[in-house]
Amino acid sequence: MGIVGRLRSIIKPVIKFYEFSKKQMQILTWWCEDSPYHDYNGIIADGSIRAGKTVAMAVSFIIWAMDTYDGQNFAMCGKTVGSFRRNVWKWLKPVLLVRGYQVEESRTENLIVIAKDERINYFYVFGGRDESSQDLIQGITLAGLYCDEVALMPESFVNQATGRCSVEGAKMWFNCNPDSPMHWFLLRWIEKRDEKRLLHLHFLMDDNPSLSEAVRERYRTTYSGVFYSRFILGEWVMAQGAIYRDAWDDDELLFDDEKLEYLLKNLHIMKRSITIDYGTVNPMVYLDVLDDGTDLWFIREYYWDSRAEQREKDNSQYADDLLEFVRGVELWPSNVVIDPSAASFKIELRNRGLHAKETVETINADNDVIEGIRKVNTLMTRRKIHFYKGLTHTIKELKAYVWDDKALQNSGKEKPIKVADHCPDAVRYYVSTIIRPRRIANV
Repeated sequence: MGIVGRLRSIIKPVIKFYEFSKKQMQILTWWCEDSPYHDYNGIIADGSIRAGKTVAMAVSFIIWAMDTYDGQNFAMCGKTVGSFRRNVWKWLKPVLLVRGYQVEESRTENLIVIAKDERINYFYVFGGRDESSQDLIQGITLAGLYCDEVALMPESFVNQATGRCSVEGAKMWFNCNPDSPMHWFLLRWIEKRDEKRLLHLHFLMDDNPSLSEAVRERYRTTYSGVFYSRFILGEWVMAQGAIYRDAWDDDELLFDDEKLEYLLKNLHIMKRSITIDYGTVNPMVYLDVLDDGTDLWFIREYYWDSRAEQREKDNSQYADDLLEFVRGVELWPSNVVIDPSAASFKIELRNRGLHAKETVETINADNDVIEGIRKVNTLMTRRKIHFYKGLTHTIKELKAYVWDDKALQNSGKEKPIKVADHCPDAVRYYVSTIIRPRRIANV
């Protein structure tokens, strides 16, 4: 059986590929002896989501490693170890098992041992979440590297990982969705692919033949603005202007007194949360959120601006206000999601009983800004998040929430302007922390 037939037989029993696209076949075979790219140092696959990149890249990497080496170390990386296991290993492991690969995992060591035909190799799983992640991969000697969602990793981690690929014949696999045109991976890897001897393949959803048109259309309606350009069109484009401009619609996202009354009469089918953006000199924000399992309903806001009021409050006073705010609805909240920087205020809340049986827990918010914005944008685009029309500060700030063009030009990093961002931050904290990724993906 030739390499093409063997690859089809490996993947098809587990993954519902109807046929491999030309680009998928390039991923699977680029390293083979009869490929014009077999002596290249690696491959980059970028482009839209659901384009068939991830599984093909992971399978290609493992088959190459097992066909080429015995007794060597390899690295498989995601933004976090958890995201790698969820996005890659969950699909890859059954493919390997059904074709007779022996797989042994050690979660404590983040090690996957794979054996077949008297060959055995060692695949270490790393998370490249922040600058400190580079320390995790120091010292290891690698025969190959696979990075899933490499654009979400810091450059220092990727440089450290690629620098460990010192075994003769070592190769690299990079997979990602586009980011800004100033992103380091675009500038220093994709645009320099020729001098680095890297094969670059750009994917769109149409390059995944196993994806139905109905599924494609669902994803097209999931994103708007810059996220549509990146995740659907596969473009490396700049985030500019109002952040939620293309997703916002007053008629679709705002609700009136009648709907609010209905929600308050049906609290028995709701989960309630309080989400907080902490401020002392800057405004302090509490937002009251109801979740009916399908949609999110922001029903009340607390907004104290010390500058405008010309009076600062201390943590004790803010805690008093929060307890009064919480008691304004008969359903006690299941959690309080709070700005992770508010250490002293969290202590005050615990002293007030906001960690006891009345409230399940006080939770540090997930503060990944760009990912949080993307999630909120998705919910807005799909009309799964709603705001009571009386939330004057929340609505005003969400509409005025804009990208910082100067930060992008100066540092290459995207971030919102830190002005009037308090309510948007509170919304983002709740969505990023409480709403599970699967739910957002399936809205």
